Amino acid sequence: MVRRARGGLPVGWSGWALWGLRRVAGGVGVLWAVATIVFVAIRLIPGDPALAILGGPGSQASAEAVAQVRSEYGLDRPVLVQYAVFLGRLATGDLGDSYAFRTPVATLLGQQLPVTLTLAVTGLVVAWVLAVGAAWWSTQRGRVAAALTGAITVTASVVPHFWLGSVLIVVFASGLGWVPAVSDDSVAGWVLPVLTVAVPVAGYLAETVRDGVVDAQRSAFALAARGRGESRAGLFGRHLLRHAALPGIALSAWAFGSLVSGAVVVESVFALPGIGRALVAAVTQRDMPLVVGIAMVSAVAYVVVLAVADLVERAVDPRGGDGAARSGARRRVGTGHGAVAR
Repeated sequence: MVRRARGGLPVGWSGWALWGLRRVAGGVGVLWAVATIVFVAIRLIPGDPALAILGGPGSQASAEAVAQVRSEYGLDRPVLVQYAVFLGRLATGDLGDSYAFRTPVATLLGQQLPVTLTLAVTGLVVAWVLAVGAAWWSTQRGRVAAALTGAITVTASVVPHFWLGSVLIVVFASGLGWVPAVSDDSVAGWVLPVLTVAVPVAGYLAETVRDGVVDAQRSAFALAARGRGESRAGLFGRHLLRHAALPGIALSAWAFGSLVSGAVVVESVFALPGIGRALVAAVTQRDMPLVVGIAMVSAVAYVVVLAVADLVERAVDPRGGDGAARSGARRRVGTGHGAVAR
């Protein structure tokens, strides 16, 4: 017989429904906050938006043309009315037209967003590979390896993207000639940009995973696995890593945001036609609709990745289950570890 909650749904489904509602409400709150901050920031920038629409101060537009643009775009209305119209257009997905390109912002983002998403997602995957490898080396190869790996990961986590990208270009493109300095359509052209965004993220992910592995090694389930004759690689891959990865997975959404923000620099360094490079051009040209579109798309991507990271964490967590079960498991850590050991 299936247990049901008060609303008639199965207990598991009610937990997932509440989780989904919280995520949707939180996502809407984040998007509203980003939209509000962008709206206020645009109004605080010195200069007349109408002149930016007409091509900038150098366009020598007449006073009549400026007044017509203000009326057409609603810039002569009260600020609260402009804010309400702004939110209403965003709610319907209308991002407007780019001032500089005279093209719908949605069309421009459709052309540039895949490049940035490819860079960010591939960079996150590579960062996790590097982090797991560093955690394995530092915890399984003795104190010297641990000290050396710790120094490398701490250094990597604070390296600026522009400096790392420049060094990689000098060494591997100009010096060794292994890969092109400027990104192209080939796989080799993606190597340096991906490494540039992945290495700093891999640094702090490696520290997080390593600390989790060290803590898990002292647990009862690890001792039980060793007693059954589990190999070092098997213990690390099947038991320790599953526990140690949880804090890193929780940080992955923040890491994705870091990768997207790092794309602004990396795409400029390697001439990648993504939204980061477009953002630099939009700010320079005061192309406000494009700035708003990039900000909102980045916020949506962050909200989605945050939800996916939470789902992955639930799937990987050896204590498993819905919200109630997970809470109970946290109070019975020993029982959960024992279950894994069995």
